[in-house]
Amino acid sequence: MTNEEYLLVAKASEALAHPARVAIFSFIYGKNLSRENVCNKDIVAEFEYSQSTVSQHIAKLLLGGLVELRQKGTSSFYYVNLGMLGRYIDAVKKLRR
Repeated sequence: MTNEEYLLVAKASEALAHPARVAIFSFIYGKNLSRENVCNKDIVAEFEYSQSTVSQHIAKLLLGGLVELRQKGTSSFYYVNLGMLGRYIDAVKKLRR
């Protein structure tokens, strides 16, 4: 593995290092697969987390590069960064070597 791959695994793993973030990531991914937009209020409604809790968890997912924020007009929506997810999975597979 390269140093870049080690850093990628560490960064993405840190983003997923909380059960709530794994659940939120999974929720966003599922909605993206069914071509539905996801915003903060959708996550708050799904998990009954406070707005501030959702924002804190989303911030970690954004920092880890696993989720992207896109503006559509005056609204903001979350999307799984499939490129980063693929690189993460590929790098994790190399850990066993």
